[in-house]
This record gives sequence, C-alpha cells and structure tokens, in this order.
Amino acid sequence: VTGADQVLGVGDGVATVFQLSKSYASGPSAYIRPISKPVAGSVQVMRDGAPLTESADFTVDDATGEIAFAAAPEAGATLTAGCEFHVPARFDMERLEINLANFEAGEIPSIPVVEVRV
Repeated sequence: VTGADQVLGVGDGVATVFQLSKSYASGPSAYIRPISKPVAGSVQVMRDGAPLTESADFTVDDATGEIAFAAAPEAGATLTAGCEFHVPARFDMERLEINLANFEAGEIPSIPVVEVRV
C-alpha cells in the first residue's frame, strides 16, 4: 500500500472531504468502487506526490471511508491515497455440503459468498 495507489481527487481550494475509492480497469472500461471500511491506520495520502500525515494533515472516518483534510487542498492539487480495506460479506446459502469420508482429508467443493453493500 502506498499513498500513490489511487486517485482521491483534485483540490479546488474549497472542498475538504474526499471519498476513498478503488478503480478496477478492464481495457477502456473502468469501475470506481467507493471504499467504506478502510483498515484503521492503513490509510496513506499524498498531495502532488508529497506524503501527508494522518491527524496533522487529514483524518479518516473508518466507518465511511471519507478523508477530511485540515485545510482545503489548493486548486489543481492532485490527491492520491492507498489503504487496506474490509469487504463485508455473508454466506449465500443456509448449509455447506462437506465430505468427511477420509480421515483428515475433508472436502468442501464450494463456499458461495456474497458481498454486503453498506
């Protein structure tokens, strides 16, 4: 994880809050996924390639993934960020089929998991 991993936004001299996100590209198409559950302490942020310090320069809302800057980034400043993040999920079925026919050699053919959007 580095502070240059993903584009956070471009400063306009007014806005102080930016949403963490992750871009997934496939050829010319891209999907921008908002990150709402960053791992506490893993968020790194840069302004125009210079690292910023959490608490002094910005704060992170670990429940929403919003970055709040202490002062609005100047107009045209490129903001980037990187972090580890949690993905809430649940099992997609009521029971799992498990084969325990051989001693210490169990088999679970499939465990369907569905992401829970929060």
